[in-house]
Amino acid sequence: QVQLVESGGGLVQAGGSLRLSCAASGRILSSHVMAWFHQAQGKEREFLAATKWSGGVTYYAGSVKGRFTISIDNAKNTVYLQMNSLKPEDTAVYYCAAALIPDLSPRYWDYGYWGRGTQVTVSS
Repeated sequence: QVQLVESGGGLVQAGGSLRLSCAASGRILSSHVMAWFHQAQGKEREFLAATKWSGGVTYYAGSVKGRFTISIDNAKNTVYLQMNSLKPEDTAVYYCAAALIPDLSPRYWDYGYWGRGTQVTVSS
C-alpha cells in the first residue's frame, strides 16, 4: 500500500508560481511511477507530469512543458511539482498519483494510488 498526501495549493495571481508537495509513505519501490494530474470543475482528470521514484526520467503534457517541473527528494519521500507562469486555466484540484507500471503513463486509469488533492486557484 502507498499513501499520498498533497500540500502547497492556494491562490496565486496569473504569472505567479507555486510548488506543490506530495508526501509518500508505505511500500514505495524504485520502480514506482509518480505523477501529477489536475481536474478542473466539470472536466476530466488531466495528466500533467510523471517520473520514476528512482528519478532520471520525466514526461510532461504539452500544455505544461517548460512551465512545470516534477522532481523527487527520496530522502524526504516527497514528490514536487514546481509550477511557473501560472494561468487562470491552471485552476483545478491537483492530485498526486502512483503506480507500479513500466512506462510514464498519461492515463489516469493506470494509477492505483491517489492523494486527496490540493486546490490551486489562479486569478487573472
